[in-house]
Amino acid sequence: MPQHKSAIKRVRQNERRRIRNRDRRIKMRTLIKSVFTETEKGKAEEQYKQAVSYLDKMATKGIIHKNFAARKKAKLTEHINSL
Repeated sequence: MPQHKSAIKRVRQNERRRIRNRDRRIKMRTLIKSVFTETEKGKAEEQYKQAVSYLDKMATKGIIHKNFAARKKAKLTEHINSL
């Protein structure tokens, strides 16, 4: 266990960030799945815009790697084009 005040605070901060990032990753996965499960092109494109926007935000904040975001966006685009 941490002994110094700053280390104790750091543990609290890390726990809060871990929970926040976990929730954001869950939302990201849900948005991605919603695009892949959609069969109608119009609705899928709306879902796609939300998912791409959220992926970009996640990459900017450093929660996911920028190449991961690019790879997911490419797969989503491929799916949209196949509809």
